[in-house]
Amino acid sequence: MKRNSQPAGQGAASGLSEAGRHPLEGGLVNLGLLVALGLLGAGLVGPVLTLEKFYLFSNSVSLWSALVSLAEEREWGLVVILGLFSVAFPIVKLVWLFVLWNLEAASSERHRRHLHWLAVFARWSMLDVFVVALLVVSVKLGALAQTRVEWGVYAFAASVTLTVALSAWIGRDRKNHVISG
Repeated sequence: MKRNSQPAGQGAASGLSEAGRHPLEGGLVNLGLLVALGLLGAGLVGPVLTLEKFYLFSNSVSLWSALVSLAEEREWGLVVILGLFSVAFPIVKLVWLFVLWNLEAASSERHRRHLHWLAVFARWSMLDVFVVALLVVSVKLGALAQTRVEWGVYAFAASVTLTVALSAWIGRDRKNHVISG
């Protein structure tokens, strides 16, 4: 039996979203989106790096506090780049996935177009840039301070990884619908 078989009268023209077409799967994907959003929030406000200076002073930094600090120092270029790619883009991507999965008709051309653009923008995921930035900070501090990666990095990385997996799931589901629907 085909996975996407529909009762009579509920074919591609029915206008159901993917979540509506597959309630159990829809609930699991929505749960995954909520978990990814929670992990993203934890990764943004949780400590990502602890700096220890001469074993006497330590300072933990979150991604959000780093953005605030950069703004206070008027480093607008870094604020915009980090803010867009590490804060705004992941939030927009999660909201976009939610809309694609729950609110758009799975068989529509608009849905197909939105999935295409989501795949294009997914290439701009900044997890690797974020990790490289942490490494640069660690190397630049060298003898001045010791750095320790904290749990916020892992929460942020888990959010990005889960979002990528959910994007692939939603895109795969669309391909299955086109092939068998």
